[in-house]
Amino acid sequence: MTPAWHIIVRRNTTRFPPGSTMKPTERREQIVRLVRESQRMSVEDLSSRLAASKETVRRDLQQLAEEGRIRKLHGSAVLPEANTENPFQMRMAEATPQKRAIAACAARLFAPGDSLFIDTGTTTLAFAEELANSSGLTVITNSTTIAHVIARGSGGNKVFLLGGEYREESSQNVGSFTLEQIARFRADHAVLTVGAISSAGVMNFAVEEADVAHAMVRHARSVTVLADSSKLGREALFPWSPLAEIDRLVTDRLPHDGELKNALAVAGVEIVIADH
Repeated sequence: MTPAWHIIVRRNTTRFPPGSTMKPTERREQIVRLVRESQRMSVEDLSSRLAASKETVRRDLQQLAEEGRIRKLHGSAVLPEANTENPFQMRMAEATPQKRAIAACAARLFAPGDSLFIDTGTTTLAFAEELANSSGLTVITNSTTIAHVIARGSGGNKVFLLGGEYREESSQNVGSFTLEQIARFRADHAVLTVGAISSAGVMNFAVEEADVAHAMVRHARSVTVLADSSKLGREALFPWSPLAEIDRLVTDRLPHDGELKNALAVAGVEIVIADH
């Protein structure tokens, strides 16, 4: 039997009748589908196709943009760039509610006595802020900001800051020195952010960050990936782990990509959904 989503893809010229009672979640899925097929869709075109008001479409686009599933451009919508990533400070303002929910959910997964590698990212920074008031943890990180957040917290946790070539834009250390220092540890957990995750594995947009994540995976007993739903079903240039090496994915919703969902199940990855 042909999967239902194949049938939906073929109906790329459908206009829904006036007075359609499509649910908001269904309408947003249609918007993403139409943008994917046409590369760019205006508010007017979407309004006509979906038999919805322009105000409704604009609200949907705002929601989808906050989730990272589309980009808004001058009254129209396009897909996020597949092989680029916004600067660190800009990413701090993207999908903030989702990242906060993921961070709060993930912080509850660890207990006193645990040791954690934490790499540099906007979601792992939110995670560190949630973790700062826990106690009895040992954190190893290449992020100067995360090191400061954990050290200033009320939990009295131990922090190891990995040295290396300093990147001011993202406040992190990278390079061969960083990788050599990672190899001196054997942590209970690696808690890592990603640029993208697909059935091919987990990836970053910068080779130095991918190298750090790969090294942390090699020297941890278990691996937890923190990724908001905008990262799911995407690909980036530098892979650092197959899905089979990931123990747990904490995200804000199940993947829409059926291939990714199946690949995660085959790899035995536990999916934890954060309520936001």
